[in-house]
Amino acid sequence: MTEVAQQSPSIGVTFASFQALGLGYGIDIARSAESLGFGSYWTAETIGHEAFATLGAVAASTETIEVGTGVIALQLRTPMVAAMGAATIADLSPTPRMLLGIGISSPVVVGRWHGMTYGDAPVAMTREYLELLHSCLSGDVVNHEGRFFQTKGFRLGVRLAENRPKVILGALNSRMLKLAGELADGVLLNYLPASAVPWCVEQVRAGEAAVGRTPGSCRIYAYVHVGVCDADAARSAARKDLFSYAVVPSYGRAFTRAGFGDEVKRIQAAHANRDRQGAIDGVSDAMIDAIDICGSAQHVRDSVAAYIDAGVEHAVVMPLPWGEDRRRTIEETLAAVAPLTRPTAAPSQETIT
Repeated sequence: MTEVAQQSPSIGVTFASFQALGLGYGIDIARSAESLGFGSYWTAETIGHEAFATLGAVAASTETIEVGTGVIALQLRTPMVAAMGAATIADLSPTPRMLLGIGISSPVVVGRWHGMTYGDAPVAMTREYLELLHSCLSGDVVNHEGRFFQTKGFRLGVRLAENRPKVILGALNSRMLKLAGELADGVLLNYLPASAVPWCVEQVRAGEAAVGRTPGSCRIYAYVHVGVCDADAARSAARKDLFSYAVVPSYGRAFTRAGFGDEVKRIQAAHANRDRQGAIDGVSDAMIDAIDICGSAQHVRDSVAAYIDAGVEHAVVMPLPWGEDRRRTIEETLAAVAPLTRPTAAPSQETIT
């Protein structure tokens, strides 16, 4: 009996969780991830490194790994500027590598930190943004007079050919997930347990079906929060992390749907009473263990595999730098997950005579 190689899962890594360690280290991790077989490298954008400059540096320092924004707040760039930024990165390589991830972000990021208007119609704004973004990336002349965005005579001045960036939508809840299915090349899930993935996939596929797209047209990406470190020692950092998202209404709804409604109620009630410590303490161990997953290399590897088994087509590792040595935690986390990027051998049905 011969052996045939089975297709390996698609795995990425994001800089979002360790930007504080600097872009130089971020580039080192990109090179290391590429050598380990990782297929993508992502960055978020809030108040740290600017996304396109970061990805330009990474793309220039690597050869084949895809680079993605996960995500940029759509209120902070027009679709035209986002298209130009993504096209600039795409122009650095002869192969398609750019994943343009956009999302509605949060009132804190958009309003408090950047002084822009968050908006009161997030789904409508995102729909218009996606439609206009696709038009801009087509290379055709674009005229658009919409509710949120306007342009006259815009034409992208970068030749993309087959290097057209893929448009990825960050989504949490039903309407945005279905919108991704309708209009995006992929959807990026975040802050969810593996058990919540199948429901999200159902929403995306429903969106595809509603407009007659081929099932699977929208690829399922997900940030998977894992760290090879002492789980008990990491709980304090994990509680603060999950608290900071649970107070955002859209994340609170997603956490509730995932089975953590009691925690969300406690967190939001304490936060409303300006009891920050009480809100942090409202995050349960069960919530931490399901979403911010720390432990041994085997536990981390099995946890990432669980997301893939649940329906994630491209798992993006968010290494949680919470050990005594943050760099060591990151590097051991990637090493733990690396075996998932390699094809496995399985017996074929052929018989050797």
